Amino acid sequence: MNAEDELELPQLYRHHVFACHTERPPTHPHGSCAASGALALWDRMGKAIEAQALSDVALTPAGCLGFCNTGPLMVVYPDGVWYRPTTAEDIDEIVESHLRKGRRVDRLVIVLKRS
Repeated sequence: MNAEDELELPQLYRHHVFACHTERPPTHPHGSCAASGALALWDRMGKAIEAQALSDVALTPAGCLGFCNTGPLMVVYPDGVWYRPTTAEDIDEIVESHLRKGRRVDRLVIVLKRS
């Protein structure tokens, strides 16, 4: 296939959120997002997306995102923005600012580096 023949793929979602649902025992050395309270946060986010009828936003439960001791973690695509929300208010702000209005919530952004 050459450049003129590139396949145009439709974008199904304006934002696609992947939220870590990994759950390990509390004593596990890697920790886990679930042990950090993530599941209640993701539940709140899902309900907010549904309540606000954000049909162009998808929330997908994910396995480990690779930075276990940093959680709870989520990433918003196609922007590639990683967030570490810790409160219900953080979730509300991400939904309103980033997912509704397209404005990143800088105070909740986490910059991750692979070692």
